[in-house]
Amino acid sequence: MVSICCITYNHGRFIAQAIESFLMQQTNFEFEIIVGDDCSSDQTLKIVKLFSHKHPGKIKLITSPKNLGTHNNLINCQKFCTGKYVALCEGDDYWTDIFKLQKQVDFLEQSVDHVICCHYTRVINENNETLYVHPNPIPLEHTYFDLLSGKQEETKTASMLYRNFPEINQLFAKQWFFNCFAGDKIFKLFATHLSGKKIYVMPDVMSCYRNHTGGVWSMIDSKVRMERRISDFNLIIKNFTYPTYKRKSLLLLYIKEYLLFELRNRRLRKVYSTLKYLI
Repeated sequence: MVSICCITYNHGRFIAQAIESFLMQQTNFEFEIIVGDDCSSDQTLKIVKLFSHKHPGKIKLITSPKNLGTHNNLINCQKFCTGKYVALCEGDDYWTDIFKLQKQVDFLEQSVDHVICCHYTRVINENNETLYVHPNPIPLEHTYFDLLSGKQEETKTASMLYRNFPEINQLFAKQWFFNCFAGDKIFKLFATHLSGKKIYVMPDVMSCYRNHTGGVWSMIDSKVRMERRISDFNLIIKNFTYPTYKRKSLLLLYIKEYLLFELRNRRLRKVYSTLKYLI
């Protein structure tokens, strides 16, 4: 019923906790665990092998002769996901609710209007101290146009369970996908756009997202993070379709979120290119 897709790279300090959180799931259906190690140079591979030997037939380890990078590792791992649904969780995050998968599958089995089911997430640091958790979780819904406008509250990767539609996986054949930085955001956009369905966010805190120095996003320099966000914004407006009236909201989003940064850093050509495309 569910394939758990876990990509990992140098997560030796964290991967055991991630896998244990998968194994603790209590469900009335079968699930498999696919772990894709991207040539880790620490103890990650050794730890995953120990779990795989201890749980034969439950955990499938996918390795590569060379470092693939995040996107290619995900694609390589996803190829082995045979479930009706795919649950995502990277090797430095983990789940906290033993009924997480059961709750999400039950919801998607009953709802034809949603392609992805998410939930609330606790953000922690390397010492497992809470940095953020929503004080009052409520159910949320996000449409394609919500995501296009930058609204994706409480949809972190570790919370995602999606319908394993072949057409959705066509994203991984798009050359421009490899130019994006926030692959999870692009995937959510592609899935909702192609299917015409929504994302539902359950009002339960069922995973932990870890901020740490080895993270590919959480601890990078703020300027680099903003540059990546702007790069993804330009990729989105040029590769996704939307009605003409939506250009105005995208233009306003660009002006509000990114324009001042670009002007301060004298990125005038980039500003001109973006404005020309939206106006």
